Amino acid sequence: MSTAKKFAGQTAVYGLTTILPRILTFFLTPVYVKTFTTSTYGILNTMYNWTTLLNPLLAFGMETTYFRYLNKHPEKKQSVYDNSFGVILLMIGVLLFVTLPWVNHLAAWIAIDDKTPVSEYALYIKLFITVMALDAICVVPFAKIRGEGRPGRYGFIKVANILIFVGLNLFLIFGIPFIIDNGLPGANWMAGWYRQHWLGYVFISNLVASSVTVLMVLPELLNFKLRFDKQMLGEMLSYSWPVLIANFSFIINENLDKLLLGKLLPIDTASEQVGIYTACAKISVFLNIFIQAFRLGAEPFFFSSAKNKNSGQIYARIMNYFVIAICIIFIGIIANIELLKYFIKAKGIVQRDLYWSGLRVVPILLFGYLSLGIYMNLSVWYKLSDQTKYGLYISGIGAIVTIVLNVIFIPSYSYMASAWISLLAYTLMAVLSYVWGQKNYPIPYNLKKNLAYILTSAVIVYLSFVVFSRNIFVGNALLIVYGATAIYFERKELLSIFKR
Repeated sequence: MSTAKKFAGQTAVYGLTTILPRILTFFLTPVYVKTFTTSTYGILNTMYNWTTLLNPLLAFGMETTYFRYLNKHPEKKQSVYDNSFGVILLMIGVLLFVTLPWVNHLAAWIAIDDKTPVSEYALYIKLFITVMALDAICVVPFAKIRGEGRPGRYGFIKVANILIFVGLNLFLIFGIPFIIDNGLPGANWMAGWYRQHWLGYVFISNLVASSVTVLMVLPELLNFKLRFDKQMLGEMLSYSWPVLIANFSFIINENLDKLLLGKLLPIDTASEQVGIYTACAKISVFLNIFIQAFRLGAEPFFFSSAKNKNSGQIYARIMNYFVIAICIIFIGIIANIELLKYFIKAKGIVQRDLYWSGLRVVPILLFGYLSLGIYMNLSVWYKLSDQTKYGLYISGIGAIVTIVLNVIFIPSYSYMASAWISLLAYTLMAVLSYVWGQKNYPIPYNLKKNLAYILTSAVIVYLSFVVFSRNIFVGNALLIVYGATAIYFERKELLSIFKR
């Protein structure tokens, strides 16, 4: 039970420190949709989607690789750290070399509307290149903090980052106009340079927050020594490049649909459709928060438990309760979607209805995230057995499905196609991971029980969203029934855990 307690404790801390930043960011959604038009909001999300797409290239799979080699060579912690950090510094240099000379060309290519000047896009790109470099610098220091079992320090830095980001957003969007309008100290100076409703203030806030984060991980950064274990480095690169491709493919599955919407739809509607889709997708953030919190706690735990003779049973038990928890969150979000939709309420009835017209994608996206969470849990087998090539195969197949089907169906079905394709890709990845995992690294998952929980949750969501027309009382009644039923069937296991 000590290992289970350790896992639960660390995941709880990572969960809280992941939930708080994501919730704070989520609360910026109504700020953005009220401040910016749907088209401008579409540009905002397009820029972030490009950044998210490129971040895995900079990380080069070194986060997972760091944990694996820390477990394989506990006596060479410094070499593992130096090798990992050195690779990322090299990738940052490559990023700067291949992007900065071509900023204007990239800006013209990325543009998804004909109203924003290319020079504005170029400025946004420069800001994001800097943010990506700063965030990449922190990848291995954060992995070091997690590997040393210090979730408190990790959480403190992450929360500080998001508080700075949110605080600056609010100050630049609301604070400065208030100062100018009321003639407070500094009003004349601010009025000389301030631009009302300028999207760039969001990106500047991100840059400042990332800069402060680098300063906060300075103790870990100063621990880096410019020396490499060539043999270990070669092994680490061999392990990491399939992880890199897998992570990149995963990000393609997660973000490419938004980018393709901007390119495949008519230019007069593209940014608006992207804005609607991404705003409604924000409602699914709560399920994604749980998945990310689980990953943060689970990855180092799975590696450290690999030598336990009962590791298979531990992983299977974690999967059981993960499935129950993620299904309850799935049902809970849909049960309360009539409340959650007000977080994307814009100015005026026309803009509000425009955003709310996309709510029908939420159940589909949530089911996709559910499949993604299961895939992340299943992926332990190829990471522990050093068969990361399977992660490449699985994510690569998912990426191909995402790209091909989006290109075919987006012109006809817009973002509804993207939502269904996302669900299909993640479900396929989970199925492939389970099938190949049972052949190469068998873990005794209770497949029938887990499928019963998943399919039952899907039926309840359909009833709540479609049959009962999102009635909040019926939805929450179904949620209570589902939760009570799960507790009833798991009562013996739960009682044994509580007794111990």
